[in-house]
Amino acid sequence: MSPYRTHYSKELSQDSDGKEVVVAGWVEDIRNLGSIAFIILRDRQGTLQITTFKKEHPEVFKKLVSLSRESVISVRGICRANDKVRNGYEIIPKDVEILSRAETPLPMGIVDKVNVEMDTRLDNRFLDLRREEVRAIFLIRDKIIDSAREFLRKEGFIEVHTPKIISSASEGGTNLFRIKYFERDAFLAQSPQLYKQMLMATGFDRVYEIGWYFRAEEHNTRRHLNESTAIDVEMAFIENEEDVMKILERMILHICRRIEGMEELSRLGIEITAPSLPLPRIRYDEAIDMIRKKGLEIKWGSDLGSDEERAVGDVMKERGVSFYFITKYPLDAKPFYTMPEGNLSRSFDLFCNGIEIASGSQRIHDHDLLEKRLREDGLDPDDFKAYLKAFRYGMPPHGGFGMGIERLVMSLLDLKNIRECILFPRDRNRLTP
Repeated sequence: MSPYRTHYSKELSQDSDGKEVVVAGWVEDIRNLGSIAFIILRDRQGTLQITTFKKEHPEVFKKLVSLSRESVISVRGICRANDKVRNGYEIIPKDVEILSRAETPLPMGIVDKVNVEMDTRLDNRFLDLRREEVRAIFLIRDKIIDSAREFLRKEGFIEVHTPKIISSASEGGTNLFRIKYFERDAFLAQSPQLYKQMLMATGFDRVYEIGWYFRAEEHNTRRHLNESTAIDVEMAFIENEEDVMKILERMILHICRRIEGMEELSRLGIEITAPSLPLPRIRYDEAIDMIRKKGLEIKWGSDLGSDEERAVGDVMKERGVSFYFITKYPLDAKPFYTMPEGNLSRSFDLFCNGIEIASGSQRIHDHDLLEKRLREDGLDPDDFKAYLKAFRYGMPPHGGFGMGIERLVMSLLDLKNIRECILFPRDRNRLTP
């Protein structure tokens, strides 16, 4: 029987009624009532019902009722309108081809309403991804990335890809994965930051990259991954960090408008409303006051941890705000390339529902000041020669941001564990599958 499929489940319509079609997918459920059997078939778009009668096609009936759940089949039959079934159409089969029989028992249930431990889900991720609510997460994630790319292209940004094998720390940190690069040591990039800035000296005024981060941090929390993805943006000829923030908030607005009508949101019980612009700006000093009023102790100059971020998020939630910026962080709390403003910095973080999802700033574009800031951070400028060289021959004022894709998905969809937002997570303990 060929081809294996002429229609997906949602492609069946009035035009298909009474006509022969071929559908294919995984067997989600079987109900054998003796003379009639109902098979629920699942494909990437949803499910449909196969209704088979023992008297009409005994061999087809026998084949179908012998199947195990999650077996893969292709069915040729007549499409028939039926307003009692889920999507309004069922298939009366003439022939069935068993493409792959699933072993029993399954390592975990697909449709059973039973709580499954996260480790069990991740150990059997290929099965977990067959679950409707899990697939919904990644369909929304796909739309988020597509929307961001669409927005940035319309704003004149070009997509670039920077090296992921580097010779030294891209931001001066020590939490890098060391690898062997022939006879030398090298590292996996923790961000494309330095390359983004170097590109500002090339004449590419606006660039973005959707790529991987690798960070050898010991954290093993629901918010941390050792391999993650991000949307990185850099833009030249800016007046200050506000120019960058305006691009970021408009990109967020575009993303929300693109996904707010997706039916996958209803499967997750989530409603998304596009925010009003401009997004609220809260200075670091104000955030510290909010945190202290929530009963937490924090010294001025400290970076915000998860508890502090949640405290600010709670205050903003009380004000009916999901997205907001925290700005003007202390200079010592930000990387060496951040533009100073006295003892503060021209920096910002973007939060969604109490979770930091993006970080950015105006960058230093003066070579001597940049070298000075490297030394003040305890870093050796000799380790950054290739980077610094780009600042000696004409570097325009510039700035940018990096936005974590998994963190954005997690915060928008109110997910409790960031591992739900990436297909095959890498954390402190997990290297497979």
